[in-house]
Amino acid sequence: FIAESGKVIERALAAGHEPLSFLMEEKWLPSLQPLIDEAAARGFDAPVFIAPEEELRALTGFELTRGALGAFRRPQLPSVADIVRGARRITVLEDITNHTNVGAIFRSAAALGVDAVLVTPACYDPLYRRAVRVSMGTVFQVPWTRIGEEAGAGATGTGGWAPDGVPLLHELGFKTAAFALTDDPVPLDDPALNAEERLALVFGTEGDGLAHDTIARCDYTVRIPMACGVDSLNVAAASAVAFWQLRR
Repeated sequence: FIAESGKVIERALAAGHEPLSFLMEEKWLPSLQPLIDEAAARGFDAPVFIAPEEELRALTGFELTRGALGAFRRPQLPSVADIVRGARRITVLEDITNHTNVGAIFRSAAALGVDAVLVTPACYDPLYRRAVRVSMGTVFQVPWTRIGEEAGAGATGTGGWAPDGVPLLHELGFKTAAFALTDDPVPLDDPALNAEERLALVFGTEGDGLAHDTIARCDYTVRIPMACGVDSLNVAAASAVAFWQLRR
């Protein structure tokens, strides 16, 4: 995976990920030298490639405004059971297809005390470069893994991960809360939600929301109270509000 910017590279190294190489303009070398030295001191043979700005833009396809890129070896994902062991608050991202939203949710999860993130097979990759950058490297701090074997089918489908995934979360001791616009939801500030010892907050894709089957299988359906005729928030904003309200 690719880490963009010195701060993100620093957090990837701090999380123990193995660097393969670095790419940057020469002007960024002095400020990043401590990170390069740290990687070398830990025994990683990661060459540093230097190129002019115009060549970097031609090579990468975008303007490298954050100074540097680090290529890292992708880690093996752990099991769901390992990720949630000891967790009180976790979140499930069902088929979210926007890298910016994925990264923003991870940043809120880290800041607001979410213990782990589970992503369904069709959810965009948390280690995609833009998701990592938007998260400011918190994807390396919040434990995460994939849940489910098959991609979901959207709001009108069967929620491919849910038939096995929701029962698995129940077996692991979690009640599940689906965030969705339905006729009879529980408001976010309902005391019963915060009273749950272990709670999984389930969010769906931006356009269609959660699959009907996912909502049906969850213990709660939750809605954030709104004013001024607004019916919903962007999923990244909604998750931040929910994480704050339901924090332990």
